Amino acid sequence: MPDNQIFRKEAIDHQKAKWSGKAILTSGFPASIIAVVCCLTIMALVAFMKYGSYTQRINVPSEVITQPHTIQIFSRQQGIIFKQFIEAPHIIKKGDRIYQIDVSRITRSGNVSDSAVDAIEQQIAQIDNMMIKLEDDKQSTLINLNKQLNQYIATQKESEKQMDNTRRAMDTTRRTMENYEEYLRQGLVTKEQVSNQRAQFYQQQSSYQSISTQVSQQGMEITKLRSDITTRGINFENQLSQYKNQRSELQKQLTEADATGVLFVDSPVDGRLAAASVTTGQMVNAGDLLAQIVPTIDYAYQLVLWLPNSAVPYVAVKDNIKIRYDAFPFEQFGQFSGKIISLANVPSTAQEMSNYTNAPRDGQPYYKAIAQLDKDKFTYKQKSLLLSSGMKAQVTLFLEERPLYQWMLSPFYDLGKGLAGDK
Repeated sequence: MPDNQIFRKEAIDHQKAKWSGKAILTSGFPASIIAVVCCLTIMALVAFMKYGSYTQRINVPSEVITQPHTIQIFSRQQGIIFKQFIEAPHIIKKGDRIYQIDVSRITRSGNVSDSAVDAIEQQIAQIDNMMIKLEDDKQSTLINLNKQLNQYIATQKESEKQMDNTRRAMDTTRRTMENYEEYLRQGLVTKEQVSNQRAQFYQQQSSYQSISTQVSQQGMEITKLRSDITTRGINFENQLSQYKNQRSELQKQLTEADATGVLFVDSPVDGRLAAASVTTGQMVNAGDLLAQIVPTIDYAYQLVLWLPNSAVPYVAVKDNIKIRYDAFPFEQFGQFSGKIISLANVPSTAQEMSNYTNAPRDGQPYYKAIAQLDKDKFTYKQKSLLLSSGMKAQVTLFLEERPLYQWMLSPFYDLGKGLAGDK
């Protein structure tokens, strides 16, 4: 034992190995009990796998829409929002102005649109003056021609009266001449008297022919004047039509020139302005979304879903769905219920999907479905929360239901179904 230790090494080892309490040894469970417990556990697991089932679920993107669907107004040209007339939300009528867009171009000579508009307006004013003068010429010319026609008609009537009088005188002279010839045969008058009567008859006949020729010439002049009136009137109308066509063309150019300077965006329908996407002073390009209008005051919210190919066979109308809105986190608000009311039989086109903000853009085929919402208003801390068109959401669909063992043995089960076929 070293000199610096008080106790022996054996005493210290004994003290370390000594137990502080009593040790009680128990015997194990009987093997029969362990076997029974294991069998019951295996049987419960097998029964759970056989009689238990699991429904496959899938989350698909969706978007809140209104019924009737929201009308989207896009910019036709590039420009700057010069003025906004109506703020959203607001009840509007058809034709109400929403925006004024400045689409003009400025060069060294000034505003191109304003210069073009001024030039076209001057041309239109000149054509209007020419049309007024032409209309005055038409009225004065036709009035003069009608006066001449009335004078010829009056003269012709007088000539016809003279012709009638001359004809009656000629008939009287002819009868007198015939009587004198009869008197000559009877020896009552001389040949000289008969010759005088014959000369008077020929004189009356010549006067009648002269007046008849004059009446015919007057009739020809009247016909010619009437033809001139018709022809001149048609010529004036043709000239006026040409000026009107020129004015219409200039008016069209004026509209186009005006459109290149200032563009007004009007509401195409009566309804409610749901969203104004741009503000005053903002630059917009052709095709940019300007506003969204709900075409009626009384509308309902719905949900549009985009189903992949793998989900379509297991989804049908009247199926229940669960909805989670991005604006209302489900951790706080929970999930909401809905029901499918419409399902497309063919995939949606890219053009159709481009009309929706939250539609998938991965190029895969998707089927469009419409779902009806159980609730479109929520209350949180005594505040009413409303949905809005275009709000993004995730929808949980319940697809195929199988027993648990089929899901566990899915590769072998699907292989067997594929080899055996559908029975």
